[in-house]
Amino acid sequence: MATWGEFVAQAPRVSEIFVRRHAATGGLCLLGTLRSDGYPRISPIEPRIVEEHMWISGMPNTFKLLDLGRDPRFTLHTATVDPRVNDGDAKVWGEVRDIQDAELQRRYADVLYAEAGIDIRGRRFDHLYAADLHGAASVEVIAATWTSRSGSPASPNGSSASTDPRGAPANVCMIRCWDHGICRLM
Repeated sequence: MATWGEFVAQAPRVSEIFVRRHAATGGLCLLGTLRSDGYPRISPIEPRIVEEHMWISGMPNTFKLLDLGRDPRFTLHTATVDPRVNDGDAKVWGEVRDIQDAELQRRYADVLYAEAGIDIRGRRFDHLYAADLHGAASVEVIAATWTSRSGSPASPNGSSASTDPRGAPANVCMIRCWDHGICRLM
């Protein structure tokens, strides 16, 4: 598992695409959790990156936060509106930890007020979840054919190219995956 800061150091391009897509949607992401009956749930959420950690919080007693309290596993996907993902796409997954440190909650509330104008300063959080990341993936569109590559970011090896199955030229698509500290191109 890795904090956001560790993830950025280990997979800078994947994290850069996530941050870019996160900003482009006004901070909106889709959070995947598991309901009490075991079925998946998708919910909108606005995670924040504060002090080298990704934080997941929201209104008290929402189903998504209750889900995380019961089962800490999650996935977080940048909101995508373009089916060709011309602006890229990214997702992270892992587990959350509920942080009940009053001083840290105060600093988080200060950032939330400064960035979003939401004033919950001076209030205690029922839940403030720090995301410990297990993995991530991103897609980046670059040019005129679909390409997949495998290898490490330092020395990619192997590649293939094709056109869109409908016969139109596709775009170059770089798929990067980061899993437990290892980043690779696919």
